Amino acid sequence: MAKAPRPPRNRQLGRYALAVASILGIVLCFFIAKPFLGAITWALTLAILFSALHARIEKMVRHPNIAALVSVAIVSVVIVVPAVFVVGRLMTEAASGIATLQARVTDGDLQRLLDRYPFLAPLGERINRQFDLPSMMASVATWLSNIGATFVRGSILQVAEVFITFYLLFYFLRDRQPAKTMIKAWLPLTPAETDHLFSRVVDTVHATVYGTLAVAAIQGTLGGLMFWILGLPTPLLWGLVMGLLSIVPVLGAFVVWIPATILLLLDGSWVRALILAAWGGIVVGGIDNVLRPTFVGNRLRLHTIPTFISIVGGIVLFGAPGFILGPLAATMTMLLVEFWTRQAASSQAST
Repeated sequence: MAKAPRPPRNRQLGRYALAVASILGIVLCFFIAKPFLGAITWALTLAILFSALHARIEKMVRHPNIAALVSVAIVSVVIVVPAVFVVGRLMTEAASGIATLQARVTDGDLQRLLDRYPFLAPLGERINRQFDLPSMMASVATWLSNIGATFVRGSILQVAEVFITFYLLFYFLRDRQPAKTMIKAWLPLTPAETDHLFSRVVDTVHATVYGTLAVAAIQGTLGGLMFWILGLPTPLLWGLVMGLLSIVPVLGAFVVWIPATILLLLDGSWVRALILAAWGGIVVGGIDNVLRPTFVGNRLRLHTIPTFISIVGGIVLFGAPGFILGPLAATMTMLLVEFWTRQAASSQAST
């Protein structure tokens, strides 16, 4: 059999130049889009989460622009209004709680507690040697105040990002089918592989968001329930706060129940303090280790350790959008490697 003629050298050089120019263009486009990475990520996430709702609205409203506008309006009411209320109340209550704890420590309640129970004297001496509690509480209070000031200063940028997010969401919902067709044409994959890739992306977003929210809701409910049983103030609010803090990988519900345990100890409520500490450390904290692999890791088809690393590493690398981008990058990379090894094996078998 005669060999196919090799393309002219100039044509090969042209292909290489086109490939290099394409790569440089992709890198340039990434840096151009980087300031909008958060808005793009959240808009894409919301488009995936609310795609079923938008499909129903499209059946009732035939005009695509009006249907997308209605969907964006519903999503904004569901997401933005509760978020604004919760964040504002959280900042107020956190600052108030730290100020109360600081006042109790500064007034000598901790020392009176140690004097009341002499067997705790060695523990008190160790705490005084290792930590300067009044200064520590003052530092935490200052830190919260700085966060509040930063939040106010950055409110304009945050509002702008929210508007950009919902602006992009409108087009992600309205033009999702043409976008999928364009991506399928660009990807060097078979139609079955492309559909599988899209399915895994949707599964990753659903698992990351819904699984994390489910675990946080259970932890917040259990924490708030114990606050109510022990007669602590505003159990509903602090249950909500513990649930929200459970979403953040580095933080957790312990940010709430540990200070509450300290306050109970300062009041001399040993039994309630021990119950709260045991419930928070064993039950509320253990829920994360038991349920998160089931709700998140199993659906991502990743072990608990890669799941944790992808979320935390994504947040470190990309900031808040890394909560989605980290697991998404890990899942897509593993899937693309699987496609590549499968194609390499099939090409070797054919030769």
